[in-house]
Amino acid sequence: MTENSTARTGQTDLIVVAVDGSATSYHAAAWAAADAALHRCRLHIVTSVAIQPGYGPGAMLTESDVQWLRKDGERVLTEAARLARAAAAGEALTISTELTLEPIIPDLLNRSRHARMLVVGSRGLGAVRRELLGSVSTAVTRHAHCPVAVLRPGSAPDVVSFDKPVLVGVDGTATSLPAIEVAFEEASRRKVGLIALHAWSDASGIDLVPGWDAVREREDALLAENLAGFGERYPDVSVRRVLVRDRPVRSLLDQSEDVQLLVVGSHGRGGFTGMLLGSTSAALLHSVECPIIVVRNR
Repeated sequence: MTENSTARTGQTDLIVVAVDGSATSYHAAAWAAADAALHRCRLHIVTSVAIQPGYGPGAMLTESDVQWLRKDGERVLTEAARLARAAAAGEALTISTELTLEPIIPDLLNRSRHARMLVVGSRGLGAVRRELLGSVSTAVTRHAHCPVAVLRPGSAPDVVSFDKPVLVGVDGTATSLPAIEVAFEEASRRKVGLIALHAWSDASGIDLVPGWDAVREREDALLAENLAGFGERYPDVSVRRVLVRDRPVRSLLDQSEDVQLLVVGSHGRGGFTGMLLGSTSAALLHSVECPIIVVRNR
């Protein structure tokens, strides 16, 4: 049914990507393959043929229906694997595929316990066109146990973006440290620079209140403190520090226009313990055009 059909569990050398036959999910598979090749990870491509809730009570599938769903699922996996191999550009990448009968959201959340990263498209075949973020990507970014990469339409790997830097949002709290580490590693693997952006105000515009210079110095020191130690661990990564007094979402969106990847924490200084997804990361998921990785603090 599949090639190397079942992913081994309990290991972190595995990237899992979900596909459903939509163009966005195929972009996600291509990006996941390129990232897996960079990290020397295995890639596992999964699709679900489970009937999602909302089809009405008492919906029954005949054996013929089930066979058709399986056949279509295999078609989707075959195409995703083909695109993944092409995106890996000849690298020795181990690709496995799996068709599951389980609903995709709980299936992915379970897999996230043993994966390095989950990769999903921003929306799939089941999303209403006016929706900006599909139910799968929304659920996994809120609940996954590992980092989640979300790909929007048209954000597959391309030669134009290969030399662009990685951007990371730094909020000055401990919750952003895992995101900083992921960003440094991604930049190192890609052999590009890193932009570390710290937006130190939730307001915008010019404010003439005395004392802003002192606040800026304090926030600059906080940014340096958050980045401390990573430069020694990743000496090959050049870092450009950007300190702005502006809303984090707008600042990161502006900077994201010329980067290949954005990395953010799941919630920041405005969040609270156990919060599923902060306002900044949620807003960016709905609006950023480049690939974005949301990193939860385990």
